[in-house]
Amino acid sequence: MFSRSRASARRAGYLAHYAAMNVGNPTTLVEFDARRIDELMRLWRASFEAGVGVRDPHSPSELRDYFLAEVLPRNDVRVALQADELVGFAAASDESVAQLYVRVGFQRRGIGTQLVAWAKEHSTGSLWLYTFSRNLAARAFYEHNGFVAVANGFEPTWQLEDIKYYWVSGAHNAA
Repeated sequence: MFSRSRASARRAGYLAHYAAMNVGNPTTLVEFDARRIDELMRLWRASFEAGVGVRDPHSPSELRDYFLAEVLPRNDVRVALQADELVGFAAASDESVAQLYVRVGFQRRGIGTQLVAWAKEHSTGSLWLYTFSRNLAARAFYEHNGFVAVANGFEPTWQLEDIKYYWVSGAHNAA
């Protein structure tokens, strides 16, 4: 495991690299502000539906209640902003990434990688997460960012196959 000073230097390198990708419109990560909850819920639903290819049957109020009761109390949440527009968010603990979504149309601009870098920096040196097997873009993204598939499973709520990924600081992966 890296010391915090080495981790901070590593984080600064990640963020500088990906900020350079958005030169005309830099991305800033900030702590979640409850005044943005409706905007975040719209982004989350649209990104989920586009990535997984299913319609979310939950009402906006059910999604909001889940976020407030389950996601927010168990995770630190950061939102990615470009010119005050919410373009992504991550909810992560020091052990796992519970949610990571980038606004539809803003993928492949370094926003997700910046969010993953934040989660890695605030981890204990390893992270796990799940993504749906059918979300090929998410799988490629996580693998590119050093996560390794460690288990296949089935998510009963959505009735979809999923994959558990694991990342360890300093591990030599194909990424």
